[in-house]
Amino acid sequence: MRRLIRPSGIAAVTVALCILVCVGATALPAATPTHRVLGANSLGMHCYDTDFSVFSILPPYNEVRAQVVRIGAHPVILGPGRAKMRYLAQADPSGSINSTSAGKTNFWEFLPDLFSVSRPVDVGIQGARMPGLANTPRAFSRFDARTRSFIVDGIPITQIDNEGNRNPYPLMRVIARSLTGAPLASLKVVVPVSDEMDCDNCHLTGGEGADDPGITWSGHADPEIQYRQNILLLHDDRSGTDLVSSLPVLCARCHYSAALDLAGTGPTPQQADQPYLSRAIHGTHAGLIPQDPGGLGTCFSCHPGRNTQCLRGAMSAAGIECLDCHGTMTAVGKSSRDPWVDEPLCQSCHTGDALANHQGRIVRRTAYADDADTATPLVVANKRFAEQPGKLYRDSVGHGGVACISCHGSPHAEWPSREPNDNIAATALQGHAGTITECSACHGSRLALTLKGPHGMHNVGGQAWVEGHEDFFERSRASCQTCHGKLGQGTVISKTKADRVYALEEGGVVRLFRGTPVGCGHCHENPFLDG
Repeated sequence: MRRLIRPSGIAAVTVALCILVCVGATALPAATPTHRVLGANSLGMHCYDTDFSVFSILPPYNEVRAQVVRIGAHPVILGPGRAKMRYLAQADPSGSINSTSAGKTNFWEFLPDLFSVSRPVDVGIQGARMPGLANTPRAFSRFDARTRSFIVDGIPITQIDNEGNRNPYPLMRVIARSLTGAPLASLKVVVPVSDEMDCDNCHLTGGEGADDPGITWSGHADPEIQYRQNILLLHDDRSGTDLVSSLPVLCARCHYSAALDLAGTGPTPQQADQPYLSRAIHGTHAGLIPQDPGGLGTCFSCHPGRNTQCLRGAMSAAGIECLDCHGTMTAVGKSSRDPWVDEPLCQSCHTGDALANHQGRIVRRTAYADDADTATPLVVANKRFAEQPGKLYRDSVGHGGVACISCHGSPHAEWPSREPNDNIAATALQGHAGTITECSACHGSRLALTLKGPHGMHNVGGQAWVEGHEDFFERSRASCQTCHGKLGQGTVISKTKADRVYALEEGGVVRLFRGTPVGCGHCHENPFLDG
């Protein structure tokens, strides 16, 4: 039997959102770090209105979540008693930097009328600040003890950078320091933002949504304001309101939106008799806009967008589209759905492992088993890749208290992403883009042999596993079959995330290219096949 003298790469992990990958050793930076910052945006895209003089659906309101990890055999996630966090604007490889929103939006002019608060330019609704032209580091808003994450709520960033160019994927550098001010670690994190919406396709005067001869439509010279006024005119005609005479209008004042329920108190009495904002918008347009087969063309009309294309992560690269997770607008707008709460589940597609999964499929391509107009998320028996009970992916934690988004990336932008800026964080943490799979990223070189890694994976990237994995195999062959398959042939959850080269004991090397489903026979005789 051939044996390796370097890491074998017989590691089970995943191909997409909640699954890790089999990896061998990957070189990290020469300097040995003592701490890591892990971080991501929790939604993958935050939208805001281009204009606030007529109505507002969403203000500039972005956020970042970050964890500080002290590296070691038993890593420690630091809280506010041991670390403090700051953020500032970071130029991306193209030179684009976004440190101020001054002069880029009329949000602050209409902020008091819309949200009953007043803030200086560059200060958000809840007090979070842009770094400004001087790029002054700003403090995080709070620490969430449940997820052990530092969080900054409501950064009022726009998609216009300091040179006036549109960049929906700007970078912020998140910096961790000790309480005495000594630097611990930092990470460049995308703060995704876009105002791209195509309402003008239908609601400009004369368009399909503004052609009723019984209504006097807007003649405003600015197309942005014109279609917005037309939307209110249409609302007034259909619902008997008089919104157009009381500008600016906050849509969520009457239609509850969890995204703007900053105190988490639920619908107000004024909102109680009205449909939720998401239901009102999706439900109304479901019968008016033809749903394209994949959903991208339709969804990108409002969810940024044909140029922004916020669905950009690993699932998108695998051909997964909006409808595969969320269903049609009919499903999203149904009255029984709780917007921002009833979302697709990781386990609905990542249904288990090679020994226990849903109907023989380790990975599905749709998150529901019923029709796209209903789209009820599938709940499976094997919870290996499930979120925490009652929590969404963006709010769940897993291995050692690490947030799911810290290792897998933002929703809609799971690593590796189509956008180079998204991949900067993962590459800095482990030397290559993709799900954080290198144990050394948080453990250094001192991790004992274990099968208690994320989702039950074993050590990767170390000589010790090569020398000791045979003992694990002898004690429990099923522990290998779980990810490598019943016949040890390799499966979708034993794919490599990077090109690997391994030396053999008797000489020669084994080369495994990124994406190879690693099986026993790649490096030595397959004991499940007797050779």
